[in-house]
Amino acid sequence: MLLMEAPDVEVRRSMRRRRTVTAFRENGRVVVCVPSKLSKAEERRWVSVMLERLAAQEKRRRPSDEALLARAQELARKYLDGRVSPTSVRWSSAQRARWGSCTPSDASIRLSDRLQGLPTWVIDYVLVHELAHLLISDHSSEFWALVGRFPRAERARGFLDGLSYAAGNGATDDEPEHREA
Repeated sequence: MLLMEAPDVEVRRSMRRRRTVTAFRENGRVVVCVPSKLSKAEERRWVSVMLERLAAQEKRRRPSDEALLARAQELARKYLDGRVSPTSVRWSSAQRARWGSCTPSDASIRLSDRLQGLPTWVIDYVLVHELAHLLISDHSSEFWALVGRFPRAERARGFLDGLSYAAGNGATDDEPEHREA
């Protein structure tokens, strides 16, 4: 199995579920939903299979710093014409108000570890946002034109705005929109 430590697992049996098995995280535990007619042996086998699948999925969504750097370099080539090359990209647990930040003088980028586990296209958007800041320090129309080259930029910004709002950090109807990655 790919997990280092045994996770807290809750098995939910369902009379309505006939053939499918699913797994997801909820409140710090793994929930595995199985058909109610499975035997205990089948249940154990499916829990093991689903834990492996969930671990593989989470590994893809939590890339290493080296993988982040390689991805940022690829995104810079693809969407910013290779005009910028980051020297480092790393996860940061110190960022609670921002999704990412950068230091143009040394071309380093930091991503909030709150992004870990989010869809890859959302992480890519934050990388493109910070890469664009290595070229343009402000949020001018030129900056947003660069960021807008990323095809899912608007969708990712909406996704992040929704997360911020749900966490109580987002703008309300009477506050200005917060678009900073």
